[in-house]
Amino acid sequence: MPSPSSPTIAPYGGWSSPITARMLAESGVRLMEPGVDGADCYWLESRAQEKGRMTLIRQRATDTEPAEVTPAPFNVRSRVHEYGGGAWTASGGILVFTNAADLRLYRLDPGSNEPVAITPEGGLRYANPIIDLPGRRVIAVREDHSFPEAEAVNTLVQLTLEGPNEDGGKILVSGTDFVAYPALSADGARLAWMTWDHPNMPWDSSQLWTADLTPNGTISDVRLVNAGENDSVGQPRWLPDGSLGYIAETTGWWNLYRRRDGEAPEALAPKAAEFSVTQWVLNQSNWDIVDTDTLAVSWTQDGDWSLGLLDLPSGELIRLDLPFTVISQVRMQPATGKLLFLGASATLPSRLVRLDLNAVRAGRAPADALETIRASAELDIDPGYLSVPEAISWAAPDGSPVHGFYYPPANKDFAAPEGELPPVIVESHGGPTGATNSAFSLATQYWTSRGFAILDVNYGGSTGYGRSYRQRLNDAWGIVDVDDCVNGAKYLIERGDVDPERVTIRGGSASGYTTLAALTFRDFFKAGASLYGISDLETMAPDTHKFESRYLDSLVGPYPERRDLYEARSAVRHAGRITAPLLLLQGDEDAVVPPAQSQSMFQALKARGIPVA
Repeated sequence: MPSPSSPTIAPYGGWSSPITARMLAESGVRLMEPGVDGADCYWLESRAQEKGRMTLIRQRATDTEPAEVTPAPFNVRSRVHEYGGGAWTASGGILVFTNAADLRLYRLDPGSNEPVAITPEGGLRYANPIIDLPGRRVIAVREDHSFPEAEAVNTLVQLTLEGPNEDGGKILVSGTDFVAYPALSADGARLAWMTWDHPNMPWDSSQLWTADLTPNGTISDVRLVNAGENDSVGQPRWLPDGSLGYIAETTGWWNLYRRRDGEAPEALAPKAAEFSVTQWVLNQSNWDIVDTDTLAVSWTQDGDWSLGLLDLPSGELIRLDLPFTVISQVRMQPATGKLLFLGASATLPSRLVRLDLNAVRAGRAPADALETIRASAELDIDPGYLSVPEAISWAAPDGSPVHGFYYPPANKDFAAPEGELPPVIVESHGGPTGATNSAFSLATQYWTSRGFAILDVNYGGSTGYGRSYRQRLNDAWGIVDVDDCVNGAKYLIERGDVDPERVTIRGGSASGYTTLAALTFRDFFKAGASLYGISDLETMAPDTHKFESRYLDSLVGPYPERRDLYEARSAVRHAGRITAPLLLLQGDEDAVVPPAQSQSMFQALKARGIPVA
């Protein structure tokens, strides 16, 4: 390739790049659900060559290299709420995990390579297991699908560690539509958990409870800790002094609280920032206990994540200077004095790292006290091919700010002809209640290194900017998100960053719906790509799983009472308006977005002669 001192002049979008499609398909692994057991670290890792099998990896303090713990063909993955999470736990060297093939819980003993099922075959799913080793029991979320014609039943159950638990476990908590995040006190005598009911999602309105728990699985003195019509809770943990720490949204932001028996909740380090994420999957961890007086906490503000230490006696929150803009799954390892978490930035692929807090407290710079346990990708890419995003904001139709990340084209070997502006791909995240961030994405760099600009939009409805921002999408899905994408592109056009004649849009699942709605109801984008996108809202309302079965009530309106809204905002019902070329990508085993959604849209456009594939 030409040297950086004499770049080749070529049109935007036509640059050659060392970042290839093969690299996207073959490089890197997914790192998920890190955790600790004594001095050992664990995490889930995907195996692309084994059709995406998730396996548990362990790094012992005494070993130089990590080793696979769960043998093939075991696939450590939960399907509770369909999206899963909370697929494993470990204590004293004993592992308990969910196997995706049969959704049973298995126990794997130290030194063994043969997992033993501890729950029966059938329609039961499990997640969020916690081991009470002295009591030889497991407490877990159970989702009962034994009766296909009825809605699944979610409960909290107690199981014996040895099994076989032929009854599926003794029910501890029932009577609500959903239950999650069990937390057991150190002495095993107190239990905390969260619940919510239809039509709410856990981030709309949820409740936190505690109870006394006996060894035989009897609960008493059940107490409601935190609840409100405009509050949501999560991530409870029992603190060393016997109080309960948890996340709540009482002020409109997900902040950290502590509740002592008989006292009002106490806000810990209140900020106009989010100390949590939406609970699409179980077992999220944005904070943990360091010692009696200290918590490790992560939070996001203005699009970037931070990690800090919270001193409980003084309330002082000290931010640690780290090379990451995205931080998740914070787990303390008391046996080593180190903090485990996943970190990433625009130029650093996600990695599992350990931070030596003893060294930090002794005066060492946090960035110098980091140890990389496992990187999701080992890529040798010259920084001259990488685009670093700019966090930008623009105005919604009502004047309120909208947020996103702008990635300009970047390739040290090429420059565009003078006066030419790049094409732009407008992207939006799924959910739709979710968020995009500035973590390194090889897929993004694939496009930017070829001369495309990318606008990654956190439209109204996204998390990370407070409850009021998230609620902008209530009753307005297909309107607010579309307007925010259109106006974001217009903002870049007005700034002179991108070519107004080459503006495209793409997205997957919920953002696939945004893509289809934008092409249908706005005459703005020149082309689009929908990845397993929703085209018919009305068929989604009755034809989806329990977790999301009432989700559209808040985003669109109750069904069938507001069938008119579902018809009005369904792209496939108005496909005659689409004039731009469209690419549809769809998996035929998708349980969340039925394949018929994409097939219907394809047939509608093909019949009209619109370029579609």
